[in-house]
Amino acid sequence: MGEKCFFFAGGGTGGHIYPAVAVAEQIAKLQPGAKIHFFCSRRSIDEQILAQTNFEFTRLTATGFSVQPGKLISFCSSFLASYKTAKEEIAKSKDAVVIGAGGFVSAPACLAAHKCKVPVGLLNVDIVPGRANKIISRWADEIFVQFEETAQYFARRGGNITVVGCPLRSGFDNPEPNKAIEQLGLEKGKKTLLVTGASSGSENINRAVCSLLEKLDAFADDWQIVHLAGVSNYEKVKSQYGDAKISHKVLGYFDDMANLLAAADLVISRSGAVSVAEFAAAGTPSICMPYPYHRDRHQYLNAGKLVEAGAAVIVDDLQDEKDRAEWLWEELEELMKDDEKRQEMKKNCEVIAKKQAGLKVAEKLIEISG
Repeated sequence: MGEKCFFFAGGGTGGHIYPAVAVAEQIAKLQPGAKIHFFCSRRSIDEQILAQTNFEFTRLTATGFSVQPGKLISFCSSFLASYKTAKEEIAKSKDAVVIGAGGFVSAPACLAAHKCKVPVGLLNVDIVPGRANKIISRWADEIFVQFEETAQYFARRGGNITVVGCPLRSGFDNPEPNKAIEQLGLEKGKKTLLVTGASSGSENINRAVCSLLEKLDAFADDWQIVHLAGVSNYEKVKSQYGDAKISHKVLGYFDDMANLLAAADLVISRSGAVSVAEFAAAGTPSICMPYPYHRDRHQYLNAGKLVEAGAAVIVDDLQDEKDRAEWLWEELEELMKDDEKRQEMKKNCEVIAKKQAGLKVAEKLIEISG
């Protein structure tokens, strides 16, 4: 018996990588001698996140599924190449577990584990599982979900289903808002509005907020803005703030979300599964603008869990930019003025937060590793 090996397979977005990193951190604490290795996509966000950890990673060539003839051939060849790469790495270990974390690179690695007769775990944090996770569930021994409603999608698969919440990075256990305030040079006497489109940014959210800057200047005495624009949108958004009177910090990307969310008094954001879990854990009232183009509308369902708890409001990302901005301003102005309402939303966050998810998943994975 060699050292225990835990392979995490997933990527393409922060929503797939961050929960896996959170579980890996817990495994590293519980079993310091264990080998931890990531199979990720070739998208830059994966390397950007994993490069800041101590975990080794292999970038797989797998691409998203498409029925278009040219893309279908590319999908099949990249899937096979990724499968072979993952299988070679997994086969080196006689004592391994592979954990699928979502995204198109997770399926070939989990299939390789299945063929190697290695235990498979599946981490699913969205209410509605994606295509890759539905496939992987056929091979999974353990399936971990954030929401109770998700269990129905895996009920016939045979794996053991556990509702644990969403694993969050260790910084969310005891966030330190002052660290973010000092790092970003924020004013301690002012309240902070955080604007973010998650790891890649959101052009629609950027445009809506930038169109409201003149109105936001009315709050310049009491508020400041931290705007995470996304790396590709940074220059454009920064230029939009040129004449803004309200204090602001525009960034392309910021990794320390635990401390930044804890420092924020209100956040405007998409409502990916990880994001809503982070808002709850950090106790940050939110205005959720769900991504509108997913067929299953899972970001609406994610945000709905916060709204049910009284911790968020939803603003539709309407096609008409003027209507979108007007609806956002209606909710934003009211919440920026109402300290008591925000405080109530903060308390409601604490009621629904599940901070031990990563530890629970790690303990179970160590158990099934033998």
